[in-house]
Amino acid sequence: MPGTSGAVGFQADELDCKLLEHFGGKIVRKDLTALMKRGANVPTFVLEYLLGMYCSTDNEEDLAAGLDRIRTILTNNYVRPDESERIKSKIRELGQYTIIDKVSAVLDEYKDIYEAHFTNLNIEPFVMPADYVRNYSKILQGGIWCIMRIEYRRVNLDEDDFGMEVFGDERPKKRAVGKKRGAEDSPFSVASLTPIQMPNLDLESMIEQRQYFTRDEWLDMLLRSAGYEPSVLTERERMHFVERMVPLVERNYNLCELGPRGTGKSHIYKEVSPYAILLSGGQTTTANLFGRMNARGAARLGLVSHWDCITFDEVAGMRFRDQNAVQILKDYMASGSFARGRDQMNADASIVYEGNINDTVANVLKTTHLFDPFPIEFNNDSAFFDRIHYYLPGWEIPKMRSDLLTEHYGLITDCLSEFCKEMRRRDYTHLIDEYFRLNSDFNKRDEIGVRKTFSGLAKLLFPDQNMGKEDVRWLLEYAIEGRRRVKEQLKIMAGVEFIDVNLGYLDAENPSETKVIGVPEQTDSTLIPDGPLMAGQVFGVGKSLGGEFAVYKLENKAVMGEGKFSHEGIGNVRPVRDSVEAAFKLFETNASRVARGMHAGSKDFLLYYNDLQSKGLSDEISLAEFVGLCSAACNKPVLDALAVPGALRISGTIDDIRGLEDIMRVAKNAGAKRVLLPTSSIMDMQTVPPELISGVSPVFYTPGDYVDAAVKALGL
Repeated sequence: MPGTSGAVGFQADELDCKLLEHFGGKIVRKDLTALMKRGANVPTFVLEYLLGMYCSTDNEEDLAAGLDRIRTILTNNYVRPDESERIKSKIRELGQYTIIDKVSAVLDEYKDIYEAHFTNLNIEPFVMPADYVRNYSKILQGGIWCIMRIEYRRVNLDEDDFGMEVFGDERPKKRAVGKKRGAEDSPFSVASLTPIQMPNLDLESMIEQRQYFTRDEWLDMLLRSAGYEPSVLTERERMHFVERMVPLVERNYNLCELGPRGTGKSHIYKEVSPYAILLSGGQTTTANLFGRMNARGAARLGLVSHWDCITFDEVAGMRFRDQNAVQILKDYMASGSFARGRDQMNADASIVYEGNINDTVANVLKTTHLFDPFPIEFNNDSAFFDRIHYYLPGWEIPKMRSDLLTEHYGLITDCLSEFCKEMRRRDYTHLIDEYFRLNSDFNKRDEIGVRKTFSGLAKLLFPDQNMGKEDVRWLLEYAIEGRRRVKEQLKIMAGVEFIDVNLGYLDAENPSETKVIGVPEQTDSTLIPDGPLMAGQVFGVGKSLGGEFAVYKLENKAVMGEGKFSHEGIGNVRPVRDSVEAAFKLFETNASRVARGMHAGSKDFLLYYNDLQSKGLSDEISLAEFVGLCSAACNKPVLDALAVPGALRISGTIDDIRGLEDIMRVAKNAGAKRVLLPTSSIMDMQTVPPELISGVSPVFYTPGDYVDAAVKALGL
């Protein structure tokens, strides 16, 4: 077992030893990556490739020498965009100079040459020798980072000039007058090229190494390669981190992750893979995403044609100027194809949606659905969300902290990203069928989503396809859970259309053995119970002072006294205080009209105002408070599972019900089976989606008659 080396406190473990044995030259100490990253603003995959070349050792002296060599290379040779002209001058003055930059090339079939250009060094296209293209085909597939020695040939030289001494009679001839300048006329040429990314990956050799690792060891290796320390994570948390990699390894995969801030949602797509692009703020255009209809060649292609994975960060900020963008996106997410002008185009890019949930999951589920953070263009569009293959529960992932970052060996990120890219060509969806069958609640989109998730996880964890029955079961149950989470939200949005949410599987050998997979956050508990309440308790629905509809529990108690009224939970919020006191004033003068013999003057009343969902107080639940006071006074509970909207004024009037659809949605999600409404709302109910009305019965009262409302609410 190797001892302490390099950084103080590092101790190689058994997995480190296995990686050194089987992946020599392809691994790096991840704490060294963090150390070097602080002083060198270069792509992580470039930095780690250099670390893999010079620091794949546990010898302290060799490690220090390797770090010094990398620092020297980056200082002297890495091209930064703002230094482009200085580097060009150095190449000219010295005749040749070695640089580090990303180079890509295209074939000009008419001139029979490869035209190349750099990413950071601003020079016009030059000729790339065909031998390098043949040896490093990645140059033609988006480019490759490399160490390259560039030569410069002066165009107009005298016989006694420096150029004759260097190049002899091989000076380039002057360009003919009127001839268009091309790459062959460039004074820059390639003297040598050494890739510092992996130019080619021997995928079969890498897959062959899988046999030397257990399931947990291979999973831990993947996490360490991405920079995480698996030993501080639970098995479920580790699976969530691996699930984030599935869009990189599976074509046309649609993933959604919403959760708290600071959980590292974008790290994989920003730092680990050069084939993924992160759209900060979720801002883009239809043309940028899917291409320009009037352009030709490469300019016609959009992001979905150029990248393996496109991540929309902060989905709440997603905006499209073109109203058709969402429809095009829905088409692409469903089929991997889209229409631009007269043509139907195909692409393989996976789509990831990330965002924040600013409340507890329990509260969100009681008022709305888990796709609520999406902007208005998407919100409640069940057809759009039905295209999502997996909903990753971001609230189950811990916030990033120092002990979550590994200090052990992992694959260099370039090796991991190349592995993911090559595995995209393969299909493991069929591996489920040897042992299990999906149950009858699955529709076609459910099956596609689960099979794609399963395939992606299998590619990552079992690339050699050596899976036992329990391994298949493990991945299948995880895959079903994420798709069921999508279906549960669709049921909230669209009701009966997505009623079949009990996704599960059957054992192929014993079909009678069926297992349904649930989701941990989806429980049967609701804010409004489906049973009798204590007298004086009532649930009100109203818009908070912050503008959101919410459910409030009003708990009234009546004790012997002199007709006094006090309240808790309101504080000094004057509009709310005034509204409940108005309800009490009307109760004082009208109690006997609700129930014979009921008088307010012989009792004291105490209200506890409960803001169940922490949405802020509301001044629109005074009708509910009037009902609650009546309930407490006559010691009779309100109807089971009843929600009461409505603002009662001191003048004795009741405000018109506004936002009926929102009221019905909030009430239903909270568990209400009845809603107290004036008969004047019957017309408005025609515009409420049927799925919101189903299961929630209106209890009608005479418009403007708060006494009749209380009588109906108490069932008198």
